[in-house]
Amino acid sequence: MPAPIEPLTRARILIVDDQTSTVRLLERLLTTGGYSNIHATTDPRRTAEMVDRLAPDLVLLDLHMPDVDGFEVMQSLAPRVAVDRFLPILVVTADSTLESRQHALSAGARDFLQKPFDAVEALLRIRNLLLTRFLYLQLEREKDGLERTVKERTRKLEAVPNEILDRLARAAEDRDDNTGEHARRVGWLAGQIAEALGRPQRECELVARAATLHDVGKIGIPDAVLLKEGTLAADEMAVMQDHTTIGARILSGSRSELLRLAETIALHHHERWAGGGYPTGLVGAAIPLAARMTHVADAFDAMTHPRRYRRVLTEDEALAVIREEAGKEFDPDVVEAFLAIRTGAQSSLSAE
Repeated sequence: MPAPIEPLTRARILIVDDQTSTVRLLERLLTTGGYSNIHATTDPRRTAEMVDRLAPDLVLLDLHMPDVDGFEVMQSLAPRVAVDRFLPILVVTADSTLESRQHALSAGARDFLQKPFDAVEALLRIRNLLLTRFLYLQLEREKDGLERTVKERTRKLEAVPNEILDRLARAAEDRDDNTGEHARRVGWLAGQIAEALGRPQRECELVARAATLHDVGKIGIPDAVLLKEGTLAADEMAVMQDHTTIGARILSGSRSELLRLAETIALHHHERWAGGGYPTGLVGAAIPLAARMTHVADAFDAMTHPRRYRRVLTEDEALAVIREEAGKEFDPDVVEAFLAIRTGAQSSLSAE
């Protein structure tokens, strides 16, 4: 009699047969073959519940039983014997008709054992199915391990460009914001607006990262203009406005989805909903959504933090400006989402 491979002896085997004598015969056969983790039922209606509870590696199933036959049992187990789960079913039956075999195979059976069966043949078929099952599980574990390795390496690879982006944003901000936090705050708030608008999670994450680079073009603006106290003259304003096109040029030509979005935001985050913005004068929905969201986040943060050219506004004052400019400077839908975020934040603070 063939001895099972040692790991196979720990396999969980479930016997489903309405005949107690057949169950006892199969239990003796399996015990003689070295298997010890054996479970059985003479009530086929319990099969699905037992499969869920025991998670067997093999099911020995009779075909013709009262109340629920083997075909109905396999139908109930269909989600559990799918290719991605691979629960082998060995049909043990006295029915040798071609029709029954074809029906059983189509229902999920992996092999047949004809009653009355030869003990050696039975154990060989059982061992072969268990070998296939365990090899499949091993491949699944290796695949999961590879996926984890790939994800970890991807995370490490992504950490490098993310750090570079952070440093690039900081390099621009350090010339115009002595805290260096404006870019980070605008990115965070733009991502929050995207979430409030119901955008997909990945898009929200990309917007939050890309919006931190909205002012990267300020690297190319002369200090005499960038750091000037008070209001800029018309020619100086024209130079300042160039930071949008400079930023877009710095970020252009990348295959990275993140950098392409950052390029779009850098170029268009000063466009106006009603027109008249810069650099291209786009109107309404022609302005990329990510730029519209960043525009509101940028304006609010600039109003509520120190700037050389204006006094700091209170949050209520800044919200009033944003609300007033909805439909003029800002996308009304973006403003609505932004106001919902800010009023919600205020309510939370009041409750505390």
